[in-house]
Amino acid sequence: MSPSGSTVVAGVVGNPVRHSKSPALHNAAYRALGLDWTYVAFEVAAENGHQIVEAMRTLGLGGVSVTMPFKQAVAESADRVTPSVERLGVANTLFWDGDDIVADSTDGDGFVAAHRQSFGTSLDGVAVAVIGAGGAARSIIEAVGRAGASEIAVINRTRSAAVQAAELASVAYVAEPEAVSACQVVVNATSIGMTGGPDPLSSPLDARYLNEGQQVADIVYQPARTPLMRMAEQQGATSDNGLGMLIHQAALQIERFTGLEPPVEAMVAAVVPPGGVS
Repeated sequence: MSPSGSTVVAGVVGNPVRHSKSPALHNAAYRALGLDWTYVAFEVAAENGHQIVEAMRTLGLGGVSVTMPFKQAVAESADRVTPSVERLGVANTLFWDGDDIVADSTDGDGFVAAHRQSFGTSLDGVAVAVIGAGGAARSIIEAVGRAGASEIAVINRTRSAAVQAAELASVAYVAEPEAVSACQVVVNATSIGMTGGPDPLSSPLDARYLNEGQQVADIVYQPARTPLMRMAEQQGATSDNGLGMLIHQAALQIERFTGLEPPVEAMVAAVVPPGGVS
């Protein structure tokens, strides 16, 4: 339906943000749900991060997705935060609860949901290796810990960052790359292998640490098959990219915004080319 005077506006805030797939995901969901909502991108000056919550309140936005560099600022400015945000110190979602604007993080839970859908297995009781200690890695570690992983090996070039990330889950510990070999699930939570990134042709791991039967998840989704995924498949492991995490974190945002069950299939159709990934 076309926007009207009664249309609810939601959006994603970031800098840069014009490249975001979030408008395609959210607008496909709102159409499938029959809602008079529209979702747009707001590119905000970097120094205005602490004004985003008040802008949402002033304009009556239905919900806001938050990307870099504003995830910390909105966590600090919201009326309330969820337990995950309290632990992480960052948020990617602002939603209404009554008159309060609540900051939440759906990245980690989006990863857990995507893993369940992609690989058909639970993370409960599973040994997981996470490569990286940045924002995405931290969200995944925190959520995988809540999902019941038996242990989480945190592997990162900078040990101090790995130590801080490992504090987010009681079963997490700082490890060397060799620990990957004994883990059933391996997650690349860095930008290594990403098109346009600093290391587009590289893998964050050496092939000798991967083995048959492992599930290798790469949060990178451009390209659709990353160097790590190709290497994993050559070693007999199964793999998937980060598009599922992107879709499922957005689905959780839509649930927070609208209170409705998100139409994941419609969201997948909005961003996955006909015939599957390219």
